[in-house]
Amino acid sequence: MSDTTIKAFATQISVSPERLLQQLVAAGVEGKGVDDSLTDDEKMTLLGYLRTHHGGGEAGTKKITLKQKSVSQIKQATRTGPARTVQVEVRKKRTFVKRSSIEEEVAAAQAEAQAAAAPEAPVELPSIPEIVTPEPKPTEPVVVQAPIGASVAEERPAPGAAKPGEVRRPAPGAPKPGEKHKKGDWKDKRTLREREELRLSEARKARRRGGVGAASVQTSMSGQHAFAMPTERVVREVVLPETITVAELAQKMSVKSVEVIKALMQMGMMVTINQVIDRDTATLVVEEMGHVVKEAKPTSPEALLESGAAAYGEPEPRPPVVTVMGHVDHGKTSLLDYIRKTKVASGEAGGITQHIGAYHVETPRGVVTFLDTPGHQAFTAMRARGAKATDIVILVVAADDGVMPQTIEAIHHARTAGVPIIVAVNKIDKPEAQPERVRQELTKHEVVPEDWGGKDIFVNVSAKAGTGIDNLLESVLLQAEVLELKSPVSGPAAGLVIEARIDKGRGPVASILVQRGTLKKGDIVLAGREFGRVRAMLDEKGKAVTEAGPSIPVEVLGLSGVPSAGDEVIVVESERKAREIALYRQGKFKDTQLAARAAAKLSNVFEQMQEGENTLNLIIKADVQGSIEALTKALEELSTTEVKVRVIHAMVGAINESDVNLARASQAVVIGFNVRADAGARRLIESEGVDVHYYNVIYEAVEEVKAALVGMLKPQFKEEIIGLAEVREVFRAPKIGSIAGCYVSEGVVRRNRPIRVLRDNVVIFEGEIDSLKRFKDDASEVKAGLECGLGVKNYNDIRVGDQIEVFEKVQVQRTL
Repeated sequence: MSDTTIKAFATQISVSPERLLQQLVAAGVEGKGVDDSLTDDEKMTLLGYLRTHHGGGEAGTKKITLKQKSVSQIKQATRTGPARTVQVEVRKKRTFVKRSSIEEEVAAAQAEAQAAAAPEAPVELPSIPEIVTPEPKPTEPVVVQAPIGASVAEERPAPGAAKPGEVRRPAPGAPKPGEKHKKGDWKDKRTLREREELRLSEARKARRRGGVGAASVQTSMSGQHAFAMPTERVVREVVLPETITVAELAQKMSVKSVEVIKALMQMGMMVTINQVIDRDTATLVVEEMGHVVKEAKPTSPEALLESGAAAYGEPEPRPPVVTVMGHVDHGKTSLLDYIRKTKVASGEAGGITQHIGAYHVETPRGVVTFLDTPGHQAFTAMRARGAKATDIVILVVAADDGVMPQTIEAIHHARTAGVPIIVAVNKIDKPEAQPERVRQELTKHEVVPEDWGGKDIFVNVSAKAGTGIDNLLESVLLQAEVLELKSPVSGPAAGLVIEARIDKGRGPVASILVQRGTLKKGDIVLAGREFGRVRAMLDEKGKAVTEAGPSIPVEVLGLSGVPSAGDEVIVVESERKAREIALYRQGKFKDTQLAARAAAKLSNVFEQMQEGENTLNLIIKADVQGSIEALTKALEELSTTEVKVRVIHAMVGAINESDVNLARASQAVVIGFNVRADAGARRLIESEGVDVHYYNVIYEAVEEVKAALVGMLKPQFKEEIIGLAEVREVFRAPKIGSIAGCYVSEGVVRRNRPIRVLRDNVVIFEGEIDSLKRFKDDASEVKAGLECGLGVKNYNDIRVGDQIEVFEKVQVQRTL
């Protein structure tokens, strides 16, 4: 025990503080208040006093009885008249028994049972009529918290039950042993089984009844106990998922469901036991009931990937993955063309790379994998994705053009990814080439050549003449040796989606860069939200291959849909597992989209309430996923506070009828980038008059959309002063009003033009010219240096010396 306050101790033993103070004074502990502490010695003094006055001294005290009474009121509704109030009085009685007394009783009962079971001559009992005393019912042990010292729980036998060790005697009038039963002495008669039960020993009877002498009640002498020691309140750590039923929540807290429902009802929620509640509501309930909340990790099929992670072999050297970056038209693709001895740039529209390409080439010193990223600024995200998947960056800079904005962006991407840079100074064969100027400009961006004390390799090359290409490859392989690139070859493959598209004859096609393991034909792959079996694999030349190791790019056929560029690809052991994870990801993506659309609808309401704001809805269909991302970003960046571009749908593939119907319903413009409309969509476009535009270069799409946005801008006007006239005389006409005789000092005065009347350079009236005459003739305009008569509409307070300023509103050409 420890020192506690008198108030807390009174609450613990279920008595009032005033009553406890009286008992302390009677026990000789005086001078105490309700908030004063009570020591262990004072508690023992109080215990000795209570034992003396409740049972005749310490030696004779065997039990302590506590009584408690509470009174409350309830209202009972009646069929007629108002409800009536009923007083309810609840009385509770608890008895605490010494451990030694129970041990004595149990020992006596066991001794008697052993004596009864001794081998003696059996005593035949005659038929005995029923004993008046009813058979006791088994009761559960009552466990209470001991107020002072340790105590044990007492089992309360039913009224009339035999105490331990007590032998019941027959009721008055019952025949003694050896006498015959007289007919009519008892109204009820026992069955044969009940008569035989009378011959049992008291111990066996007690075991059947479950009384004090039952075998289920054991003391500490036998190693068990029949009571629960008072314990502190158990605070549980409840793990809550995103949603949980009321029954599950009650089970986690180890309470009855009724308690949880009661707590929710107090919070204003009417729920059932099987109703699902969210995590926030469950958190409030758990904290209200005194437990601690712990957020559960989402139980998703994604965990199957971690739990079923396959073992890979020892890492082995792998080819380096090299990304070629640089500004537009600095010769990146031409450089790769010379290395691969093929022409790729000629197949690009306008000579510009529109999406990422991956190629691997074999050199005398080893294999090198190249990623060709577009140089246009709209493909920033694609270049960033390429930098994350690469080991070395070749930065192509034209010697005649120098450092450009996209060159600086490529440097930032490479530095962010933490990969080394090899600068290829291209076009050195041109007469205007200045390689040294390129070095100086790159030094400003912390790209310093090795010759100048830096760590970056500079190589002068010419993609057209082939100068320096061997030195460039040598530098790449040398840098790869320094990096010590390794990856496990054995084991299921894992990689990255570089690009994805829909092929009309082959379906979804994904360009995959294998990063570890070996991808084989027939493997079941999971790529983002899509899955499928690898039906065929092709290299960059279009030849079929059966497997691909680390750092090797391949085109994969057999996916269920088009994955997004940048998605992670992993081989799983079963199609069922892949389908489950893919469907789970699709569901999460759909929920995210629905939430985003709901938020967008709400924001659109407020946007449409703002004045002067127009929105251009677009539907984009492209050949590859990367082009969609680039075009969407480039067009959405054209938005201003007055006009906005909103891409309501973007998908890989040809324009179909559903796209046209969506455009008609949303009044959107359809943009086809390197794709065309199918036959059904073309008929619907002609009949419905949907606006469709086709592009194969991103510049043209951006410029035309920009022109459309300019046309959507509200016209803006500015005032331009065209003339100024001085009032030199004022004539009064009875029917016309005041006529001002003016001299035109500047510009020209025209009829039906707005004017301002100035007096001491202060505007006192703004209106328009009603009449304009030169002498007696009407005039449409009067130029500077001439006199005229001028009448102002609805204004007659013109005075000599006033100035009349003539102006007109001119529309200004708007730009974004």
